[in-house]
Amino acid sequence: MSNLFSLIDAQALWTIAVAAVAGVSCAILGCYLVLRRMSLLGDAISHAVLPGIALGFLMGGSTTSAWIFACAAGVALLTAFLIQTLTDQGQIAEDSSMGVVFTSLFALGVVMIAIFGPRVDLDLDCVLYGLLELVTLDTVPIFGIEMPRAMVSLAAVLLLTLVFVAAFWKELKIVSFDPQLADAMGLRAAVIHYLLMGMVALAVVAAFNAVGSVLVLAMLVAPAATGHLLADRLGLMMAWAVAVAVASAVLAYAGDVYLGVGVAPMLPLAAGAMFAAALLAAPRHGLISRAWHRLALAVRIKAEDLIATLYRHEESGGDAAPGWAISDYLAVAGRGPLAWLALARLAIRREASGMLALRVQLTDRGREAARSLVRSHRLWESYLGEHFDLPLDHLHAPAERIEHYIGPALREQLARELTRPGLDPHGKQIPPERK
Repeated sequence: MSNLFSLIDAQALWTIAVAAVAGVSCAILGCYLVLRRMSLLGDAISHAVLPGIALGFLMGGSTTSAWIFACAAGVALLTAFLIQTLTDQGQIAEDSSMGVVFTSLFALGVVMIAIFGPRVDLDLDCVLYGLLELVTLDTVPIFGIEMPRAMVSLAAVLLLTLVFVAAFWKELKIVSFDPQLADAMGLRAAVIHYLLMGMVALAVVAAFNAVGSVLVLAMLVAPAATGHLLADRLGLMMAWAVAVAVASAVLAYAGDVYLGVGVAPMLPLAAGAMFAAALLAAPRHGLISRAWHRLALAVRIKAEDLIATLYRHEESGGDAAPGWAISDYLAVAGRGPLAWLALARLAIRREASGMLALRVQLTDRGREAARSLVRSHRLWESYLGEHFDLPLDHLHAPAERIEHYIGPALREQLARELTRPGLDPHGKQIPPERK
């Protein structure tokens, strides 16, 4: 019984390892596809290599034949070349070119497998969807260890991928972020592009026997897209993508144990679930984070508008100089939650007081912050008035928007460039930087 459990454990570990290695190769290369906004090209290649796989199988007679890698890589390069040629020479949109090329080649591959598959034992379902849970049935001894045959080719492709990325790290980064700069520097972006497409083809072909040529697309895009949401630097993005690929392998196996639907279908499902989680909760680019930052910005602007208004009342010595009744403030600012959140922000930051008496008035700290805002506002009005031919009634609105983003350094720069740094175009005094 213990031998049975150890066998099951070994099978599980090898299955997870094969899925993880396949996913890591795709995730690393997928980072470049995502950065270059070429995810659809990864889709095109993962479908278009099917006739290359079929042709290589016919020539080599085995799913591990070198002919499969050679033919699939050739078809992948042909796919990239045809898409680029149709886009450049045929004046066809790139997405249309991709649609025409990859559907045609994919259909050709399906026809080839349907015609020749029964004679050479090549099953269409295995090619499209893979049989990841059966990889441990076909093993080879490597250094005395019985290893799934699929792991050998996948590990070789992963090693080649790491060598390729390390050797062309600078070139791939420049081509991904600024292909025009790459051409200007003489890096030959087209050559790097076709090398990358060839590596993508190798990763797809190495993975097709395990997860299928269709499902491998998710491993090209989902981990890389997740990493893109979680990081702003390429190296960190790649690390996240690799982590997602490995975690997807573990979760896919666990999902198959509980649901019994197959590891290969669970693999992209797990990767997609992690992408959805990152899309919602990523610290900077997640939907929740972005919504929170937008709300915080709106509350800050509303609060700053209030203290600037109070400062102007104090400055003019009007009836509202001692403060502002909250009911009057709500009548102007609106009675929605944003106005109340602005009041709460001022109370927390100790920039206004008197809330318990249903009045709001500036504290010393709030007065200092308001002075900076009003100074920014009037300096910007003065700058627009001196350097642009705008009527006086067109100066207030842009200054009211920009005042919330002008810091001390920019205020001083604006003051130095004004002929009358003490008065704004309306004749009002520009407050000093400090009282």
